[in-house]
Amino acid sequence: MGLLDEVIQAYGGVSRWQQISTIKIHQILGGGLWAIKGVDGILNKSVVEISLPEERAWHRPLPKAGLRSSFQPGRVQIETDDDDAQTVEVLTSPRESFRGHKLETPWSTLQLAYFAGYAMWTYLSEPFSLTLPGVQTDQIEDWNEDGEVWRRLRVRYPANIATHSTEQVVYVDSNGLLRRRDYDVDIADSSPAAHYMYDHREFDGIVMPLKRVVYVRDERGHPMRDMVTVTIDVTEVSIT
Repeated sequence: MGLLDEVIQAYGGVSRWQQISTIKIHQILGGGLWAIKGVDGILNKSVVEISLPEERAWHRPLPKAGLRSSFQPGRVQIETDDDDAQTVEVLTSPRESFRGHKLETPWSTLQLAYFAGYAMWTYLSEPFSLTLPGVQTDQIEDWNEDGEVWRRLRVRYPANIATHSTEQVVYVDSNGLLRRRDYDVDIADSSPAAHYMYDHREFDGIVMPLKRVVYVRDERGHPMRDMVTVTIDVTEVSIT
């Protein structure tokens, strides 16, 4: 059994993931990124919904009660949060809007919706999304993390999947669980990140971490523990 197969099995198995159409969570966000980008407080307490395997995501409320975001890789919009879903504003080719951005460049509401949409789809769809067409994974050398040996997979995403960066690395513990993900945030001046996952629980046949902490990653590949960019605490999970 290959490492990716072991990971998929630890998270509930590919057959169970293929039965899922949506994952919905309630989350509490923290960390320093939001203030740097001028969007602090907007998503502090929010509901996230993603679809599988199509890359789509919704955040509500965003930017305020009665409105939600609707994300796809090539289009993001703010719409009314009701059955009619009337479009309020829209941004096409959203990734192009970040061209020339530095870490401290502020985001518009639609840019926040794009970042949050692709990031949460990446996180909530893993590890199933690693099996999608065009995604390539290769096992690389092991990593010692505080006395634990974590195996690693280098992941390369195709152009049609929006995510932090084309190439990322995921770290796997002895139970087959993803414990860390390294990436560079392309839309924020390729800022290097070390993203940790904790408190894995089973929900309706799949496994999900309930806590995530993202640190700035230094040149040696280690997290800078005093520089927390994002925290995510999941309080409710619904799978359909």
